[in-house]
Amino acid sequence: MISLENITLHFGSRKILEEATFRVSGNDRIALVGPNGAGKTTLLKMLSGFISPDSGKVVKSKHFTVGYLPQETVRLKGRSLYDEVYSSADNIKRIQEEMSEVESELKGFYDKESDEYFDLFTLYSDLQDRYRILEGHKLKSNIEKILIGLGFSSEDFEKQLETFSGGWHMRVELAKLLLKNPSVLLLDEPTNNLDFESLLWLENYLRTYNGAVVLVSHDRTFLDNLSKRTYEIGSGNLTVYQGNYSYYIRERKSRMELLENRYNNQQKYIEQQEKFINRFRYKATKARAVQSRIKLLDKIDRVEIEKDAASVNFRFPPAVHSGKILLEIEGLYKSYNRADFVLSNISLIVERGDKIAIVGKNGSGKTTLTRIIAGMESISSGSVKFGYNVKIKYYAQNQAEEMNPEKTALEIMEQAEGRDSAVNLRSILGGFLFHGDDAYKKTGILSGGEKSRLALAKMLIEPSNFLILDEPTNHLDIASKDILTSALSDYEGCVMVVSHDRDFIDSFVTKIIEVRDGGIKVYGGNSYEYQKKKEKELADLDVTDKTNDPEEEKVIKNNYSSGIELKKKKKEFTRASASIKKEISQYEEKIKLLESRKKEIEEYMSSDKFYLDVKNAIAFTNEYREILSKIEKYSVLWEEKVQKFVTFKKNSIN
Repeated sequence: MISLENITLHFGSRKILEEATFRVSGNDRIALVGPNGAGKTTLLKMLSGFISPDSGKVVKSKHFTVGYLPQETVRLKGRSLYDEVYSSADNIKRIQEEMSEVESELKGFYDKESDEYFDLFTLYSDLQDRYRILEGHKLKSNIEKILIGLGFSSEDFEKQLETFSGGWHMRVELAKLLLKNPSVLLLDEPTNNLDFESLLWLENYLRTYNGAVVLVSHDRTFLDNLSKRTYEIGSGNLTVYQGNYSYYIRERKSRMELLENRYNNQQKYIEQQEKFINRFRYKATKARAVQSRIKLLDKIDRVEIEKDAASVNFRFPPAVHSGKILLEIEGLYKSYNRADFVLSNISLIVERGDKIAIVGKNGSGKTTLTRIIAGMESISSGSVKFGYNVKIKYYAQNQAEEMNPEKTALEIMEQAEGRDSAVNLRSILGGFLFHGDDAYKKTGILSGGEKSRLALAKMLIEPSNFLILDEPTNHLDIASKDILTSALSDYEGCVMVVSHDRDFIDSFVTKIIEVRDGGIKVYGGNSYEYQKKKEKELADLDVTDKTNDPEEEKVIKNNYSSGIELKKKKKEFTRASASIKKEISQYEEKIKLLESRKKEIEEYMSSDKFYLDVKNAIAFTNEYREILSKIEKYSVLWEEKVQKFVTFKKNSIN
């Protein structure tokens, strides 16, 4: 358990927390919400011990460990990917080293009946118990499972860290944190650098995590699917809501309505008393009554209400009229080195009014495809044809660097092409977190996130009929994201967006294009429907499937038209898949037998008899270690065979 008790913290004259209390324990799933700058990251740093409060106490249980993932990009170097993640398993490595030392001492003991020998053997047994609890025998497979889940391939394991971009370095830090398995995970925007598949994997991993998780995220769906309790931070206060993010939104609205009613009733009462005081202030006969009411007003506990920031009712300029077909791509190939194609044989038709999300693993070619459509990348072969009067506006975060550093944020907005002079630029800027004097900041001193938000705001007020947005929500808080989603929902033109934020794309998207292995696959519907279809596709590839199921018949029929070829292909497929399945079953049987023997030894080791015969205990201990080693070995081989089967069947289907 870790708790903050009556914490107060100020940064200069700015109040972050005032006598606030926060508690984490057991398997808590906590969402921490509030506007940008309210103090969410500060609270996480305080929980992790990086920041100390001005007053109050931070209380942490003796055996409670904390792991913190910051937002800031880190740069790692000097090791391979696998070695870097392996280096984080310090606790397991220390136990391994200590076990080796104790084992050497046991072998060198001559008096095996002495108390010293028995004490040493007891220590050795305790170390083994700790090693087993930490799943030290599964260290290699756990590292591989986490890295694959976060989007790395097995070919990446031996690559040097310097070859990965900043976003991948954040995944490495997350992998190290998950491998450490702390009592509580403090995650500050963990989904920012994840693609759709890695995000789903992380969500499922955290759902069953054996410990507490505290989340800061602007992804509502992610928060909803994980959190069981929500803390709102703002104006120095921490307010707790006993539910997920959706519950928090509903409950907060109800609380605000009640508070507004109390505030309004109190204001009416105060107004009545002040009228009486002002009316009879100078009448001697009413002096006592006036003084009584003045004292009464002084003692009133005034209801204070903090109004939400004014919402920005923003709409795109009317979409420029275009033809029905905006874009037609045929046989598109794209290669950077003339050997490997990033995109191959892509064909796609985009129509007026389409709302499309582009998804896929990082590095699959999503951004390349959008840059080609935006005219910022050439193609190796094929054709890209635009329809009548297509006017594209393209947003990418690196475009923000092209803005004049001497211009203020407001001046950049004023330079927007074809903007409506009636649009309130200050209001739009406020919606994208440029409040007050921030509008007069020069772009040269803005942070990367601020520049990206400014570039997005500018693009949204320029006339177009085809918007292409590459990760537009990465630097937006939930309120700013609401402004964008509302505007996109009402936008009459076509939208193509690269994003893994499910709540964001579900608000307006009607079609999803998955980029994978150089090609594309089109799915109708939103991210929820896409996720269900992907889960079904994965289920269809399960190793328990029958070799002659309808899907395989479909595969064979698609690839071979004649009856003879059909039978031949089916026979080859059945023989090959049966061989792999047989190997999988053999490993499963071996693991089952070993697990059974392991359980027998563990029951014996936990009995009083185990310590009566030291020689016998050593023999059982050695057998137990050998069994753990074999289980790990066969588990790895089993996973390889399963992956081989999945890949084999997937290739057959494709």
